[in-house]
Amino acid sequence: MTPDEIAVTLTEFFGTESIAAIAPGSWQVDSPSFRLLVLLSEDQTWLRVLLPIVPLQEAETFLTQFLEANFDETQEARYAVYDGVVWGVYHHNMGTLVSADFANAISRLLSLHKAGLNDVFNRFIENRLRKIIQAAKQQGQSLQATMQNLDRFYAEGLMGEINQSANDREQVLATWQYQLERLWNEI
Repeated sequence: MTPDEIAVTLTEFFGTESIAAIAPGSWQVDSPSFRLLVLLSEDQTWLRVLLPIVPLQEAETFLTQFLEANFDETQEARYAVYDGVVWGVYHHNMGTLVSADFANAISRLLSLHKAGLNDVFNRFIENRLRKIIQAAKQQGQSLQATMQNLDRFYAEGLMGEINQSANDREQVLATWQYQLERLWNEI
């Protein structure tokens, strides 16, 4: 791929109004919700596409889940940390880069940006649920007994919000029930 082909692909994706050539071999795409950077190395042999996802301070609890996503879900893109920000990053050798791969990488990065913390948060919660199930099973509890304990914890105020209404508590417990039933037999 040539720099001109990169510019054409960016224009096809975003239109001409939101793209700025910030230096030779460097582009910036500005939209109301993100700023995407496309950078070529000085010798123009490597391409890097960068998209900030979330401030590191908001993401620190989920760093393990970000790394797990790199291994399993992000495909050609990766999560990276730099300068207090979690970024979506794509690197590729320019000699073998084709337009379709570049376009797929941009799509993947936009998908990571749109997901923000949602996917890693859900993975984090599922890991916690698995630990709760494992602990309950080690204590010889059934699913029903585990749910009774959770119900008691909410009723006694050990879990949940201080001003939580009965309806809100029922919704939370229904979610617990669904998730525990979904994962119980896997562990």
